[in-house]
Order: sequence, then C-alpha cells, then structure tokens
Amino acid sequence: MNNLPRLCKLLSFVMIAVFLAGCATPAATQTAAGQETEPQSAVPTAAGAANWEEASHGSEAEPNYAIVFPQDAVNRIDITLSAEAWTALQTEMAGLFGAQGQAQGLGNPGQMPGGRNDNQARPPDLPQNQQPPAGVPPQGPGNFQPGGQPGNGMGKLGFGDTSYVEATITFNGKTWESVGFRYSGNSTLQNSWSSGTQKISFRLDFDEFEDEHPATQNQRFYGFKQISFKSNAMDSSYIREKVVADIFREAGVVSSQTAFYEVYVDYGEGAQYFGLYTAVEIVDDTVIETQFSDDGGNVYKPEGTGAAFTAGTFNQESFEKQTNADEADWSDIQALFSALHSELRTSDPAAWRAGLEAVFDVNAFIRWLAVDTIIQNWDTYGAMAHNYYLYTDPEDGLVTWIPWDNNMALSQGGMGPGGRRGGPGGSVRELDLSSVSDQWPLIRFLMDDPVYQAKYKQYLQETIQGAFQPEKLAAAYQKYHDLIAPYVEREMEGYTQLESLDAFKQSVAELSQHALDRYNAVVEYLAAQP
Repeated sequence: MNNLPRLCKLLSFVMIAVFLAGCATPAATQTAAGQETEPQSAVPTAAGAANWEEASHGSEAEPNYAIVFPQDAVNRIDITLSAEAWTALQTEMAGLFGAQGQAQGLGNPGQMPGGRNDNQARPPDLPQNQQPPAGVPPQGPGNFQPGGQPGNGMGKLGFGDTSYVEATITFNGKTWESVGFRYSGNSTLQNSWSSGTQKISFRLDFDEFEDEHPATQNQRFYGFKQISFKSNAMDSSYIREKVVADIFREAGVVSSQTAFYEVYVDYGEGAQYFGLYTAVEIVDDTVIETQFSDDGGNVYKPEGTGAAFTAGTFNQESFEKQTNADEADWSDIQALFSALHSELRTSDPAAWRAGLEAVFDVNAFIRWLAVDTIIQNWDTYGAMAHNYYLYTDPEDGLVTWIPWDNNMALSQGGMGPGGRRGGPGGSVRELDLSSVSDQWPLIRFLMDDPVYQAKYKQYLQETIQGAFQPEKLAAAYQKYHDLIAPYVEREMEGYTQLESLDAFKQSVAELSQHALDRYNAVVEYLAAQP
C-alpha cells in the first residue's frame, strides 16, 4: 500500500510526457533558415521528406545556376509519370494532331519546315479538322514571302502545349513530388508527334499542383519554378539552342541560360532514355529576376496578328501576359505602338526618337537585331511574328526585347529532307536589311532612321569583334559537340530527333564554316559603307 502514491505519481508523469510528445512540433517544421513553419509547407510530401532542403526545394533559395545550368557537364533528370497521366497526355496529343506517327506534321525529325510535304493538305500548325479563327490566317512556318514579308504568317499559333499532368522528378539524389509536366511547342511539337518519336519538348512547373497538394506550395527546383526542355528538333547539331543563347548574352542581349540534360522517363514500364535535351531558363521566372533591376513588371509572349507591330493591329490576344495576368493593363505595349507609329517619324525624327526611347529600350532591340541578323535566324521577327518576349522593367518603364527559341538559327535558310541545311525554307534578313518591308515596322522604321542605322552598324562591328569571332565559335562548337556526343550516340530509334548520326557528326564543320562565312560577310558589308 505504501507504493501506491509513488505508482500514481509515475503514471501521471508518463501521461504528461505522452501528451507533450503529441503536441510537439516535428523536426520537419524547421526550415534551413531556422524558421518554424507548418509541417505541410516545409515538406513537399511524406515521400520527399527525407531529402527536402530549403536550398533545393524552398521558395526562398536563390537560383543555383551552377547546379541546374552547368556549362561543362551533362545533367541527368528522371521523370516518373503514372500510367493514367501518360495515357492522358497521349490522348490529348492524338486529339490535337491525330494518331502518333501518321505523318500529318511537317516531315521527318530534323527537317526544317519550309512548305508542305506530300502528306499535308492543311497548314502545318493546324491540327486535322481544326479551322483557324475567322479572319485570322493560318500560321505555318513556311507561310511567309521572300524578303521579310509576313504573308500568311501572321496568325496566332496556339495549337501547341498540352495540359499539365503530375510527375515525380528525381535529380541530384533528391525527389520532387507533384510536379507539373506538359509537352510544349508549336510546329516542332506537331512534327515530333507526327514523326513518331517520343523525344518531344516539354516543360516542368514545380508548383503547378499546389492547389491540389498544398505541401508543394511555392516548391522550387534549386531556385527555379519552371524549366523548359527542348528536344533540339530540326537541328542536326543539337547545340544551336545552347550556343545561340550564349552568343546573345555575350553580345549584351538579355537571354536565357541553357544546359544539356539526359532525360529518362518512366510511365509504368521502367525508365526509358528519351535522349539528349537542352534545358532553357524561363523568361518570366528567373531571367527577369537575375537580369533586370526589378522583376515586378509585365512579361509578354507575343504571337499573332499584333506581334508584328504593324499599325492598327494591337490586340490583347497577341500579347499574352506571363506575369500580372490579373491586371488588365496593356498600356505599356499600347504606348509602344503609339510611339512607333507616330507621325513625328517623318515630320520630326528627333522628337520621334525621343518618344520611342521613352517607352522602348531601342538600343537593346538594335543590338538584338544586329546579332540576330549576323547569325541568321529565319524563325523570328522579320519573317515570323513570334519567338520573342517583351519585358517592361518598372525601374525605368522601358519595354525590352528578349529572344526565344533558337533552334532554327545559325542557318542561311531552310532544311531539306534528311536534315540537310540550305534546302527550301524560310528567308533570312540580308545585312543591309533593305528587303525588310514596313510590315515589320520595328525593323523598317528604325533602319530608315540614320541615327539608328548607324547604331546598328556599330553593333555589327562590336559583335564580330567579340561574341561572333569564328575561331572562338569553332572552339565552342567542338567543345559542346564532344561533351554531348556520348549521349547523342546512345539515342535509339523512336527516341531521337536525328535523321542520321552522320548529320550530327558533320554539324560542327558546317557550323564553323557558317561562322566564317558570316564573319566575312559582315566585314565586307561594313567596309563598303560610307
């Protein structure tokens, strides 16, 4: 009986300890910075709890370019999709473009679009049984006229990109759950699907499903919310997307970082090598964060009738907002239209320039124009009304031009069957830009102005003295070719964008010759100027 009080006291301590343990905050609620958070927000999922870190998954981490965009290594990324998610993707693609491998696209992988093949009865970017909107001509990559005329190529594409499905990402020994995965692209998307290859461009969004899975709210991938993975379609070298972005940045043009990845996908049948991809930094994610003083401004992805900037064509649909989408305000773009088409252009050029420079980073555009004209790029402004972004920096209020989608660059024209460059296809701008019509007023109006034309020639000179030196480029081409060759050679039929491995092996010599030819052409052109 004398031990009963001691026993009751001991039981009381045990009950209190159990209660306190149940109320204690789990260790997972401590962030890398030592801040307490709810368990759900700190750990993406139970499966990912063991390797969740603020630096790799957290929203406060700075973008880690050394890990995500290495310049001297090929990263590996593994993507796991449920059988249901994979089926949903394939079903959606079949609804857009017909049965896979039925040659309803633009031809074989590696073939640059430059018109229709024998199997096409419709414009290249219209799915079967899909009619363009009333009054909007179909936009096919081959639907433009020589000399920089937009021809039919003014309609909005918009038939690419699938819905997001959930995926699990494994990289660098870590796991990310409930990540958004979707196919992306326009003509390259349709062409890849129709050719039968599984190597298709895609995009990852690491917090796409945060509403359904609050644990992934603001989930990041070493500081990046989204990353685009390009399949290197229509590029037998597999390095154009990479080296063109590098050339732009070295020349002083805002451009995305890029890196090479070997991609493995498991959709219920085991991990399958999908080939060598180029990862591209998303403009409205980290490009504006790291290359501008203020990342709170409007980002636009122009495409369609208004994207050529011809008079009277502004419409909101042509300037899809990637940021601040809830704010129905396009006043920055409308101000650019007004300044560009002001009557002062002919009556008072100095006043016109001042008005334009008050709303548009003219120097940035002319610098882009000089570099882009040297490298030759037929799938961009001046031939096609797409493949660029616009960003309005709140710091100075100026709209800045940002290039995008570079796999068609470094070529003097289209590509014939088998991935051969120089075949039928798009036209490229001549160095004097004389053939560019006023249907592309951002080029024509600026180059008709002596002050801006002199600036253009200055940037041509600076580019060949810096970013576009043939010897330096030849070394870079060889470096990246050697880096990716083992991964390209492992690509298998049905998981490649190459028509032949020989085309890949010959690509460095072709690119190096192109660089030398373009360098000499610029030297000759500038020498002939007054």
